[in-house]
Amino acid sequence: MEAPEKSEETVSNYTPRMAGTVNWGTATVVGVFAGLLYGGSREASASVSKDAEVMLKLGSTADKREQHRLMRDAMEKRFVRVARGSLIGGVRLGMFTAAFYSLQNLLAEKRGVHDVLNVVAAGSATASTFGLIMPGSLQWRARNVALGSVLGAAICFPLGWLQLKLIEKANEGNMAANPGSETRSGVGAAIERLEGNLNK
Repeated sequence: MEAPEKSEETVSNYTPRMAGTVNWGTATVVGVFAGLLYGGSREASASVSKDAEVMLKLGSTADKREQHRLMRDAMEKRFVRVARGSLIGGVRLGMFTAAFYSLQNLLAEKRGVHDVLNVVAAGSATASTFGLIMPGSLQWRARNVALGSVLGAAICFPLGWLQLKLIEKANEGNMAANPGSETRSGVGAAIERLEGNLNK
């Protein structure tokens, strides 16, 4: 007697991303690089006054070796300051970006809809969290949390609205370009466009 075969199905936990949600990994990398540029440029512009001090010391020193040593020390210190500022800026903005976009995507997935409320809630929660970890007394941190929550929501509301309007316009353009096909995003849409261009 043969036992009936049981077919096993694999269960996938993968859920497709909602239209309009941002890949938080890509956004974090962009945030890190933007922070690197901002932090480095801020430190480079702040070190201009320190360079003026070195120039004054150079003018008062007649020995060429001493002038060379002063100049080398000043350049080394400037390099270290700019590199340190770049790294700190990159880490700070990268952490903020990762927290914001991961929270925004989590809210969109749990609520089942991508709207302005997700962007506002993510901005408010992220800004208040970073206000909490700022140095200072407990009262100062409470003030930073409240201020971060309000400012995060106030800044993210118009940005979230703008993001949704841009997504709607992009979807209208996709529907107008491909009236008979379903809306696709990402790699699938790029492959279809490439195939369409090659077939012409």
